[in-house]
Amino acid sequence: MRITTVILDFDGTLGDSRRIIVDTLRETLRLHGLPQNSEDQCAATIGLPLKEAFVRLANVDDATATACVTTYRSIFDINNVTGAVKPFANVVQTIKRMHDAGLTLTIASSRGRDSLPNLVRSIGIGPYISYIVSADDVTNAKPHPEPVLLTLEHFGVKPEETLVVGDMAFDIEMGCRANTLTCGVTYGNGTLAELEEAGANWVIDDFAELLNII
Repeated sequence: MRITTVILDFDGTLGDSRRIIVDTLRETLRLHGLPQNSEDQCAATIGLPLKEAFVRLANVDDATATACVTTYRSIFDINNVTGAVKPFANVVQTIKRMHDAGLTLTIASSRGRDSLPNLVRSIGIGPYISYIVSADDVTNAKPHPEPVLLTLEHFGVKPEETLVVGDMAFDIEMGCRANTLTCGVTYGNGTLAELEEAGANWVIDDFAELLNII
């Protein structure tokens, strides 16, 4: 069965947001008097819900994590100047080609609705995206399959005709738990070994390589 639907992660897959996210995480930790984790430690949480990211980074209680999320969002709004998040190489052209070929393109992200739709538009792919599942739309975040299952139900498509694409192991695990096909990308925040261990059907080094899969 051919692929008809592609579910894409955003941060680290479509948009190069590592710098702004890491800087905002570290500044939030500093303002709350918490140890500032290294860049790599912060980057390893990209794609997780923010509250979970702060629990992992600083081992804080729920109330402190919630306060950190509020601070983070305020700082992110300041840091997120026009052009701060750019599309990765070949993303816009490849998205357009897949859209023109008749594929349904969607996004499943742990980012909230306060920023996700604007970022999708800002990197130039808004017109090609048919459906967005944000952290605010689900009860269970990645790697739980709920974001994928919502998309499958919305379009009435089967797992075997759906491809999940992401840069982190939990993107791949999410797709595997929903029985979809999965593709990891190595240019984001995860490693080749992590993506393969998570069970990716394909791993690519350039977003344009998706055209060889679909």
